[in-house]
Parts: sequence; C-alpha cells; structure tokens
Amino acid sequence: MNVPELSIEFFPPQTLEGMEKLRAARSQLAQLKPAFFSCTFGAGGSTRDRTLETVLEMQAEGHVAAPHLSCIGSTRENVRAMLAQYRAAGIRRIVALRGDLPSGMAQAGELHYANELVEFIRVETGDWFHIEVAVYPEVHPQAKSARDDLLNFKRKADAGANSAITQYFFNADAYFHFVDAARAAGISVPIVPGIMPIASFSKLARFSDACGAEIPRWMRKRLEGYGDDSAAIRAFGLDAVTELCARLIEGGAPGLHFYALNQAGLTTAIWQRLGFA
Repeated sequence: MNVPELSIEFFPPQTLEGMEKLRAARSQLAQLKPAFFSCTFGAGGSTRDRTLETVLEMQAEGHVAAPHLSCIGSTRENVRAMLAQYRAAGIRRIVALRGDLPSGMAQAGELHYANELVEFIRVETGDWFHIEVAVYPEVHPQAKSARDDLLNFKRKADAGANSAITQYFFNADAYFHFVDAARAAGISVPIVPGIMPIASFSKLARFSDACGAEIPRWMRKRLEGYGDDSAAIRAFGLDAVTELCARLIEGGAPGLHFYALNQAGLTTAIWQRLGFA
C-alpha cells in the first residue's frame, strides 16, 4: 500500500495550557511527516487572532500550515487583510469555507458562499495559495438535495479550488459514491476523506448531530453498549477507524485528513496500524 498524503487539523487553543498541550501534540504528530497542519477559524471569525497566532507558530517551527478562512461575518477588507498577513508570512495553503453564523449575529457578511470566497482569493492573490474547500459525502445538513450540494462543490472547484477535504464519515461507500458523482459532474480536483478518531462516544455523538455526519447504527449500538468504559470505546474506535482508512486508501483515496482535536495519540496509533509509521 502506497503511503497516502497525511494532513492534520487543529483548533486554536483558548488558554496557555491549551497552547502547551497543542505544542506537545504537534511535536509528536510531526514525526508522522504530514503534508500540512491546518487550523480552524471560529464561527464568524471569532478565533481570527488565535488562528493567526497558531498558524504563524506552526510555520515558524518549519511546518506547512494552512489556516481556515471563512467568509461569514467578514467583509472583503477583513479577508483582504488576512490574506496579506498570511502571504507576508509565507503561508501557501488556505482552507476556504463559508463558515457558520454565530448565534445572535444578524448579518452574514459581504461574501455569502465559499465559492465567492475562493473567487475573491484568486482575484486578490492569483495562484499564490493552494486552496482547499470542504465537501460532504453524506450531504451538507443545510443542502436542499444531494444534487444541489454537488453543484455547490462544482462552483467552488470552478472558482479555483485546488482540492477538497470531506466532512468525516464512517461509511466508505458514501465517500466512493460521492467521488464517482463528482467525477461524473466534471469535477476533477482531489477529494481527501476526513477522518475522525473515536475517543469518546458522547463527544462523537454531539459533533455528529451538529454537523450531519452519520454514525452507522451498528457502530452507535456498539459504542452505546460500552457505557463509560473508555478503554473499550478507544479500542473499538481504533479498530473501526483503521479499517475504514485502509479501505479508503485501497479504493484510491489520495490522502487522509485527520480531525485530531489537538490530541496526538489516536491519530498516531491509526497511522502506525496502517503501516505508514
């Protein structure tokens, strides 16, 4: 099995303790030789400064860093200023997203959709940035239909996206069907599956309910059956997610993007089980 491209996603810590934990996790995960680390951007740009700080620190450590950038709640001038900061720092990758509107915020901003953000980045910076976009094999929870969701992806690709990262999922067939549909629609950019290691069933269920990622019934029942047995949940999760990753790679996925949640252990263990470390 060829070694796929690995990328790992973090979120910007809110405390000094959190920053130290992230540094330790990043140091361990760097040993897996990821192609890049990405860093999320809070709803409405609420973590903009911390995202910038985290990304610049990763870049200074010699890692390829990819900040997330969302257009919801931002003006063109805000986005232009952030692009200038990232470009000045030598950042060459960006994850361009629509983002979420924080509760209580009435205005979405000047750019309403991710394809508009991608187009704006291209107009402002040409080919400086490799632009990643988000896609949803199990359909975006706010999409009217699977076809509408696919057309949204096509608009992002046509606007200049270089590649796509999926929302996490546990059904490999959903990914393969989505890739086939994208290719049939004339979308040629690489589509990298997003992978969520399983550390806690309650957290996984909460995340999944919020983002529309399906936990297959058989997995949900097994995880529920373990109750508070965190070791059993971890062991089952490692088996299930490693098997999913192996099937994805064997089926032609160009890489794996891990939602590490600022932890190193599970991502490292899965990568080792796959025989890549």
